[in-house]
Amino acid sequence: MSSQEHIGLLGFGTMGAGIAQVFASAGHRVTVLEADQARLDAGFAFVGDFLAIGVRRGKLTEAERDALLARIEGTVNAADLADVDLVVESVTERSEVKKALLAKVAAVVGEQTPLLTNTSALSVTDLATAVPNPSRVAGLHFFNPAPLMPTIEVVRAVQTDESLVQRLVALVASLPGKEPVVVKDRPGFLVNALLIPYLNDVVQAYDDGLASAEDIDVALKLGLGYKAGPLELLDMLGLDVHLHASESAYQATLDRRYAPPPLLRQMVAAGRLGNKSGSGFRAEES
Repeated sequence: MSSQEHIGLLGFGTMGAGIAQVFASAGHRVTVLEADQARLDAGFAFVGDFLAIGVRRGKLTEAERDALLARIEGTVNAADLADVDLVVESVTERSEVKKALLAKVAAVVGEQTPLLTNTSALSVTDLATAVPNPSRVAGLHFFNPAPLMPTIEVVRAVQTDESLVQRLVALVASLPGKEPVVVKDRPGFLVNALLIPYLNDVVQAYDDGLASAEDIDVALKLGLGYKAGPLELLDMLGLDVHLHASESAYQATLDRRYAPPPLLRQMVAAGRLGNKSGSGFRAEES
C-alpha cells in the first residue's frame, strides 16, 4: 500500500462528504462520483461548512483547509475513476442501487481494484455478487459524522481475500484518529448489532412513560459516562436511518431484539426524523 492513495468515492451526501474529508485530511487524493453537478456542489458545500467550523475553533488553518479541499475533486463520469487505487461506495441503503453502481464502476476500474461499501445494514457478501472477482469486495463502515467518529469497521465478507482485510486495517490505522475493527459480515456487524437493541429498548421505555426524553438522556449519559444520551444520539443519527437498520437486522435474523418499536415507525411516518428534519425525540419536549 502506498502512503498516498487515489480514492474513488461513490456518493457525496452527508456520509460521502464526511468520508471524503477523512481521506483528504490524511493526504489522500479523492475523486467523487455523483449523479449530477448539483449533488457535487451540495457535497462540497457540506465539506466547506464543516471545515469552516474547524478553522473558527482553531483546529486547522485556512491554508490547511484549502489544501484539504484541493485534494477532493468531483465528477459525473464514471470513466474518471479508471486509475483509482480503491473505491468506497456510500450511496443510499438500497441493495439494487448499490449493486448497480458497483457493477458500473467495476467495469471501469482495474480488475483487482478493491471495491468497498460503507453500508451499515446490508449484506456485504450479497453486494459482492454484483461484480467480477468478488474477493476484492469488503465493507469499510464509517460512523456519522465520519470526521469525528474514531471507529471504522472493516467487514470481511465470505468472499473477501484476507490480504485485502489486512490492507484495509493498515489504511484505517494510518488515518489520524481512526481505529480499525475487523468484523464478520453479520446483520449490524458489531457496533450496530449491539447498539440497535439498546436504542430500541430506550425508545420503548420512553413510549411507556418511564421518564421524559431529557431525563432518559441525562440518566444514561451521566450514569454510563457516554458522550451523548440515547435519544439525543437517535436524533443525530436520523430516526429513518435507525428504522432502516432495525428492519434490516430483524428481517435477516427474526430476532425480536431488532424489531423496531411502534413509536419509532410512527415518528418516521410523521416526518420527525431528528436533527435533519428539525424535530425528533428531544424536540417533543420543547
